Amino acid sequence: MIALSLAEIAAATGGTLRATAPGTPPEAVLVTGAVVTDSREAQAGSLYVARIGEAMDGHQFVGAARDNGAVAALVSRPVDELPCVVVDDVQAAFVAISRAVLDRATDLTVIGITGSSGKTSTKDLLGSVLGAAAPTIAPVGSYNSEVGVPLTVTRVTDETRFLVVEMGARGIGHIDYLTTIAPPRIGVVLNVGTAHVGEFGSREAIARAKSELVRALPSDGVAVLNADDPAVRAMSEVSAARVVFVGEAEDAVVRAVDVTVGGDGRASFRAVTPAGEASVALRLVGRHHVGNALAVLAVALECGIPLSLAATSIAEAGIVSRWRMEVTERADGVTIVNDAYNANPDSMRAALAALESMGEGRRTWAVLGSMLELGEESDRDHAEVGEEAQRRGVDELVVVGATARPMADIAPVDGTRIRWVGDADAAESLLRAEVAAPDIVLFKSSRDAGLRWLGDTLLTADQDTDDRTTQEDTP
Repeated sequence: MIALSLAEIAAATGGTLRATAPGTPPEAVLVTGAVVTDSREAQAGSLYVARIGEAMDGHQFVGAARDNGAVAALVSRPVDELPCVVVDDVQAAFVAISRAVLDRATDLTVIGITGSSGKTSTKDLLGSVLGAAAPTIAPVGSYNSEVGVPLTVTRVTDETRFLVVEMGARGIGHIDYLTTIAPPRIGVVLNVGTAHVGEFGSREAIARAKSELVRALPSDGVAVLNADDPAVRAMSEVSAARVVFVGEAEDAVVRAVDVTVGGDGRASFRAVTPAGEASVALRLVGRHHVGNALAVLAVALECGIPLSLAATSIAEAGIVSRWRMEVTERADGVTIVNDAYNANPDSMRAALAALESMGEGRRTWAVLGSMLELGEESDRDHAEVGEEAQRRGVDELVVVGATARPMADIAPVDGTRIRWVGDADAAESLLRAEVAAPDIVLFKSSRDAGLRWLGDTLLTADQDTDDRTTQEDTP
């Protein structure tokens, strides 16, 4: 991050400096390393932010942060292990520190991304493309909340030229709040779906929440909007910024034509832009990434990156964040597609379409778990996903968990065998007994359903793997 003294941090937050021992001048302490909320991630020069959550009090881990290299702490009560700044509200102070860092960045373009699905993949893709041209900060994983955004912002250095910020929401006002932490000049809205409609109340409310990003853009900013989604297209009416439509619609400024999808599930297309045309072949799996790539192209062009470099960088970009259409071939010839970090009806359909394109001549398995926070329409939405799996010609549909059961309680059609199991352990037993080369197996569910762990476990034919490092995520 951009170095800040503890005195500067106290001034920015309105906090009180406290030394670890009499005579120690805390104002002289210099924070040069990462700002962290997890003591295990502290390193030399770090500032440790002691948040108090529902289950844990971060003040208990100040000593551990010190042992890992932290030089100071942000706290709501005095601690003895590190020099600290004591504040009334740690979250508000954390935001103030991130703004202090941002305000010291002399030549920085901030790009915000939101949408019901695809935010993380698009953020990763944009980070790769911009990073090929200039120093770029983009979060790894789904750091898109009131904690994740300041964690991302505080990684900015004097050399950073582009800051990509993923913005999620669990209600009206959340994205508006995030834009006060990292005010964007360019805003990207990918789509408005029914993900988490149980929390928002309606698709219209979701659209209102996502539109907060484009409402926050300055008059000299740019709103990159998906022209193929009517709810996103309508956001052009509420933004003071210049609008760039992207998509396959005739009036899209950055448009995809001649889209094809290969047997490996990867799409190719010709991009038509104000800067000319370019052929793009994606390494990412799934036709839905065409729209994401168009948004990335539009942002890259707005940032002054030549079309040829942007197209080449997109073609070379692979998966950065875990459990997003990860395709792995086991030693025995079985292909595992792990897309189980998150799920909603739209992303389920996209994953099943990718499975269909990849499964020609092979037995296809769709191991599907619950989609959470869908509200009153949950049973119907799950049933429609089951019907979509049949329409896509899935050979083996394995439905996991009570919430997902409506996927299995549908009228069967010839060609798809449907089975329901109570949990991931039962699914594992079934899959180990029946999956064989050259089968292809898709895992898809909301994060808390846990199928991503099952996908990891099934990566090996005869032994478990368990890497349960997770990232926070907000829709």
